[in-house]
Amino acid sequence: MALARAHLLYGEWLRRENRPGDARTQLRTAHQMLASSGAEAFTERARRELAATGETVGRRTAAARVELTAQERQIARRARDGHTNPEIGAEPFLSPRTVEWHLRKVFTKLGISSRRELSSALADLDGPALRA
Repeated sequence: MALARAHLLYGEWLRRENRPGDARTQLRTAHQMLASSGAEAFTERARRELAATGETVGRRTAAARVELTAQERQIARRARDGHTNPEIGAEPFLSPRTVEWHLRKVFTKLGISSRRELSSALADLDGPALRA
């Protein structure tokens, strides 16, 4: 992660020094490394910097972004079904705060902001597979 951020910072500096070709090389490297590590905010920053050099970089698609872990899926299902954070955490022995942390990650990955949106987001993700 530190190396990816170094590429990003160097690329930003090169762009500001009016060296767009050199900046693109650094920014492409940073973008690839950050995207593969899941650092979404830094990936977006690298994408914007690349765009400023004249290069077109697409945003990550929903399919590429949405890769819920097994635990995130379980927590999302239980939240969708109306369970509170303490109820969700009781079975796998997680604290309500840990459940809250997982739900924030799920919301970010699914591009939603509330439990009300979980049902349709999970249905869109896997269809009938998550309804079980």
